[in-house]
Amino acid sequence: MGRSWSVIIFSSAIILFHSSAFALDINPFYTQNQSPLVQIFGLPAAGNGAVTPVGHLDATVAQDMASNYAKSENIPSGERILLDGESERTTVALRYGAVKGVEVGLDVPLIGHGGGIFDGFIEGWHDFFGLPQGGRKEASRGRLLYSYEKDGVERLRVDDSNFGIGDVRLSAAYQIYGEGPGAATLRASLKIPTGSSGKLHGSGSTDLAIWLTGSRDKALEKWGHWTIFGAAGGMAMTDGKVLKEQQNNLVGFGTIGIGWSPAPVIAFKTQLSTHTPFYGDSSLPELGDSAVQLIMGGTIAFSPTTSLDIGVSEDLAVYTSPDVALHLALTRRF
Repeated sequence: MGRSWSVIIFSSAIILFHSSAFALDINPFYTQNQSPLVQIFGLPAAGNGAVTPVGHLDATVAQDMASNYAKSENIPSGERILLDGESERTTVALRYGAVKGVEVGLDVPLIGHGGGIFDGFIEGWHDFFGLPQGGRKEASRGRLLYSYEKDGVERLRVDDSNFGIGDVRLSAAYQIYGEGPGAATLRASLKIPTGSSGKLHGSGSTDLAIWLTGSRDKALEKWGHWTIFGAAGGMAMTDGKVLKEQQNNLVGFGTIGIGWSPAPVIAFKTQLSTHTPFYGDSSLPELGDSAVQLIMGGTIAFSPTTSLDIGVSEDLAVYTSPDVALHLALTRRF
């Protein structure tokens, strides 16, 4: 049911946003770590280097579909974790140019967890690129089981498919530089606990993130233009309800990427995103290691105001994020 509603929302947005003219901007992918134990927090996407122009509204419908399989055990520390399942996150994100140089925003996510249907595809993906399976082929197909045990006590278990609203996020941004091809913006977001922590739709914490994002564009004589972009910041969190005794209250994060547009209607881009651990007192990489993700893909422009991002992410730091995740994001400026 959750997956059907997500497809309906995304398909309806494509129909609504379609137009006949063409244009393109290169911006970071509007996605973050989709690990079931990380996406519950207010970790922000990098965001654009420039804010939305005054009087305009940027509306984005983003769809993230992640295949999770991570299994680790440390006998001396008494820890055991299994993250096996598929998750989807459909986010409606609005950004409005309130006054010159100032943007306000709202993100409303819908989150679902289930056994999924992509196990065979992911195994083939790993075989084709020579990537390790990490025990995926020996696991049960179509299973949902997120569990964590420490000192003989099961501290987390989710094994029933579910779908519902996640933690809503409010945001604001102030553009501190924006002359010529370069731009820099100071951004902040406040995530409030509106989602169910028991179903991993939310963390139960209130999270405040502050970060700086910037971009630099350079035109090429014959082959379009390229853009380099990046972001860096930190986030403070109150105590949540998911592994409360081990949750860290401070996290740092960053992104760096580059894109190239050979023609006005298409761009290719790649980015690296990282963050420090959300949990402490753990020897397992799923909880205690910093995450590093590589996201590759591009942007297709349907009109001067409408574009579609398509991306695939891979976990460079194994087990700290989903081994494969698909990202789609349709954006329209009104």
